Amino acid sequence: MTFSLKQTEWGEKVDRILAASLGAVEPGSAIRRFVQRNADQLIIDGQTYDLASYRRIWVVGAGKAGAPMACAMADILDERLDGGLVIVKDGYLQPCEGLKPERGLRLVEAGHPLPDGRGVRATQEIISLLSDCNAEDLVICLISGGGSALLTAPAPGISLHDLQTLTQLLLASGANINEINALRKHLDQVKGGQLARMAYPAHLATLIVSDVVGKPLDVIASGPTVSDGTTFSDAYAVLERYNLVGQVPQAILAYLQSGCVGEILETPKEGDSIFTAVQNVIVGSNMQAVAAALRQAQQEGFNTQLLTTYMQGEARQVGRLLAAIVRQVATTGQPISRPACVVVGGETTVTLQGDGLGGRNQELALGAVEDLGGLMDVALVTLATDGGDGPTDAAGAVVTGETLQRDRQLGLRPAEYLQRNDAYHFFEALGDLIITGPTGTNVNDLAFLFAF
Repeated sequence: MTFSLKQTEWGEKVDRILAASLGAVEPGSAIRRFVQRNADQLIIDGQTYDLASYRRIWVVGAGKAGAPMACAMADILDERLDGGLVIVKDGYLQPCEGLKPERGLRLVEAGHPLPDGRGVRATQEIISLLSDCNAEDLVICLISGGGSALLTAPAPGISLHDLQTLTQLLLASGANINEINALRKHLDQVKGGQLARMAYPAHLATLIVSDVVGKPLDVIASGPTVSDGTTFSDAYAVLERYNLVGQVPQAILAYLQSGCVGEILETPKEGDSIFTAVQNVIVGSNMQAVAAALRQAQQEGFNTQLLTTYMQGEARQVGRLLAAIVRQVATTGQPISRPACVVVGGETTVTLQGDGLGGRNQELALGAVEDLGGLMDVALVTLATDGGDGPTDAAGAVVTGETLQRDRQLGLRPAEYLQRNDAYHFFEALGDLIITGPTGTNVNDLAFLFAF
């Protein structure tokens, strides 16, 4: 990781805390904590599958953590693996001894956050594989953040370009992930429990690394193997709420309107018989990363406090709120005294107003710059756990009490960079971007509030 604070004694401690949080949610290790094999007994979170009773065993899935998850499952299943396909984000492939050619399990890269043709073609391969399954087959599905874009099969009459246009509009609108995924589920053939519908009557076990606040199973990667609590009407209401009805492609409007009046089959709901042979298990989450960060911070000599793992809202406003908490700690010793480390987890949103470059973690940090100005020995550190914040190579940024003075010396004005959503270039000029590269995991975002 690179940032100016790292060159100090405190910076080294901060670096170790961030590394501990990411290490705790390494997807391969997470799989092995929840999945064990004893001869022909495969035990997934306490539920036993008799491998000898299955004709074939497949592994499918999608997400940024797909490569290490697939490697771990291939090692565990070994000779019983008959093949499969897992879709990962560009740049997230990882070499693995477990993915031997004879095992037939392939990793395919595709576009994120905008779905692309590679993702569509790979999803069709998964659909074809599942269409041949029966009650004598076991399907293990690996799902992680990014799966909504990577696992894409546009509904009839809707083009990939239509979905790309919709995704761009939603990402710029400030809509939260629950609202975005309500639309995705109703414009796609595999989301919202429909992958489980395709796999039925095969036995299906889904292992999930959660990137959604509160870990709602139906929202993570748009819940391909989970019953859907949203409807076509809910999806259409999102377009109305963000004034997008007049901007989205006509094919999308027509499809949703048909669904609203019952002309298109709804996504599977709770109680549907297709879920009787489905097990969904969360193996990695934001809370695990937060807990590891708190443990490491205590070892580094900090007084620690978990604020919340439900951080949401407009990024720049959340930045101001977190800056106020840092100031409270620094000036009053409340709710904890120095040296203090307060950890926050969740996911904010950004409403695009300008044409700058950045992501929600960088914009959150930028929103805190002026409110932290002048405070001594404090820092706010933001981190996207997947290593990529928005369309950038940065995972987040660092703000200290000296950031405001340093940016003035360089002629930078935080308000102007906020106005054009250009946090990346602001922190790049200061050398305070956090660059990790792809981490191979994805459990939302983290923010660390320090008073040294």
